[in-house]
Amino acid sequence: MSERANSKLKLLYLMQLLEEHTDEENAITVPQMIEQLNGYGIRAERKSIYDDINTLRHFGMDIVSKKTRTHNYFVGNRRFELAELKLLVDAVQCSKFITHKKSAELIKKLESLTSRGQAKKLERQVYVSGRVKTMNESIYYNVDKIYEAILHNRQIRFKYYEYASDRKICYRRQGETYCVSPYVLSWHDDNYYLVAYHERYSGLCHFRVDKMARIGVGDTPRRPLEQHLDPAGYCKRTFGMFTGRQEAVCVVFDSSLIGVVIDRFGKDVQMYSVDDSHFAAVLNVQVSPVFLAWLFQFGDKARVASPADVALRMKELAEAVSAQYK
Repeated sequence: MSERANSKLKLLYLMQLLEEHTDEENAITVPQMIEQLNGYGIRAERKSIYDDINTLRHFGMDIVSKKTRTHNYFVGNRRFELAELKLLVDAVQCSKFITHKKSAELIKKLESLTSRGQAKKLERQVYVSGRVKTMNESIYYNVDKIYEAILHNRQIRFKYYEYASDRKICYRRQGETYCVSPYVLSWHDDNYYLVAYHERYSGLCHFRVDKMARIGVGDTPRRPLEQHLDPAGYCKRTFGMFTGRQEAVCVVFDSSLIGVVIDRFGKDVQMYSVDDSHFAAVLNVQVSPVFLAWLFQFGDKARVASPADVALRMKELAEAVSAQYK
């Protein structure tokens, strides 16, 4: 190997060595660097290492020198702090959307963003009660194709499935190919949903991305949106991604539930005091069975005040549930 090639490789191996093996708790000396480089077949002298360290500093690496009995070096600031990586690892492990296999792959990649010593601190398991990971490995490619269609203003086609009573995959509508205009992907209740226009329903509908198969991007342009779609506001109004007629529903809540209402609808939700123990909130929602079920969980601490037809639906739901236990 020529001296010039050796010098170039030395700089690259030194950068890799510092990134992978050093941090605040694991510093190395220049003699140790020389020894490690020799293991790669790279010749190095003390003076050239000092020059290389200065070059890497000029390049932007935060190489910190710590003097004890010797001079020790380590990488200080990195693109991601250890605390940030821990948050990302926890998010990957907790996500129902990401399969076990993909979780392991992603965490391995996250570990490569810090030193080996700190990477060991990322090898931890976060347990979430009742969490079931998705089994659809193709979901990542599904998301990619959907984004491609949205970017190029194209419709998509796919098959949609569910699980039958024998736990086997069963395609909906006898395996019909769906053709929709995709608008936005929404993360809701640990699942990815596609919000799209479907001719059959003459309006917006939702599809679980992990239930979509054989996705293809078509040549037909998307149907233009009739009005601006605010993804955050739309998902706030749509419970469990079930569609329904949008209405302003006035609900009287026990005062203890004010935090629950704000968590779900935000601080801008219209609220006013009813008495010392209750407040009313006007909720702009799509009235669906999931919305009624959300209210039902609060028992006698939530009551629909208006409109009358929604209050009646709530009453009928309570009676139907009660009848199950007679």
